[in-house]
Amino acid sequence: MTTTISNSILTAEIKHIGAELCSLKDNFNKEYIWGGNPAFWGKHSPVLFPIVGTLKDNSYQQNNVQYQLSRHGFAREMEFELIDKQEDSATFSLVSSSETKEKYPFDFDLHLIYTLENKSLKIEYKVFNNGNTKMPFSIGAHPAFDLPGNFENYSLAFEKKETLNYYLLKDGLISDTTDELHLDKSELHLNYGLFANDALVFKNIASKSITILEKSKPFLKVSYSDFPDLGIWTPSNAPFICIEPWFGYSDTVNKFGNLFEKEGIQILEANATFHSAFSIEIL
Repeated sequence: MTTTISNSILTAEIKHIGAELCSLKDNFNKEYIWGGNPAFWGKHSPVLFPIVGTLKDNSYQQNNVQYQLSRHGFAREMEFELIDKQEDSATFSLVSSSETKEKYPFDFDLHLIYTLENKSLKIEYKVFNNGNTKMPFSIGAHPAFDLPGNFENYSLAFEKKETLNYYLLKDGLISDTTDELHLDKSELHLNYGLFANDALVFKNIASKSITILEKSKPFLKVSYSDFPDLGIWTPSNAPFICIEPWFGYSDTVNKFGNLFEKEGIQILEANATFHSAFSIEIL
């Protein structure tokens, strides 16, 4: 099942499984979201919750009980309830249950709110801690943007001129090794070799927006001022790029096992609410 929202400029379609954005089109019927061909990657724009990335051995301990939690968490695979629908907005909810507590023993309500505003789609995350204890979590976005044609015709323009050091992954975990991206001014020219070792992971990145350009012409901008961390990824030869604002990332190779001690984790007080948002703007 899907829900469609629209305004005078854009139309967005959201799947109820994962409350996942699966289409964003303009008035000329141009599609900006990856179509989900499983030959490359069968997703479009999943939400990552209650973890981002991978845990060591896909497990952690809480109150001396070991839990299994797979890469990027479970929210992206679960059916959300549509709790509010307007012409240009939709709100989805996922509430903790006996099924989620087998993997994550906390009481939560996760809301994804999609709102079209002129030429932008605003995506909000609200996490409610419905329990009486502190709750550790990470949350992140994973939108894949369609790049038809020659991948090397595209580039990413970072908001700020900065030295971009990224962390190398080892078996899906954050290693101690970093490397530096070499930009042409503030622009990263895309090629598949950049992703030979999986995603590029940036901690506490200064740039809070990235613009995608085709042959030096900008056509889409992702803004994520709330988010400290960022991933950029594509599989080999795939015609899309993922720009992923995150709160948190994979376990590091040296520290793992306790979510409360996990690097990059958010700790939400009992009966408190977390809120963040990012936007996708068509240029």
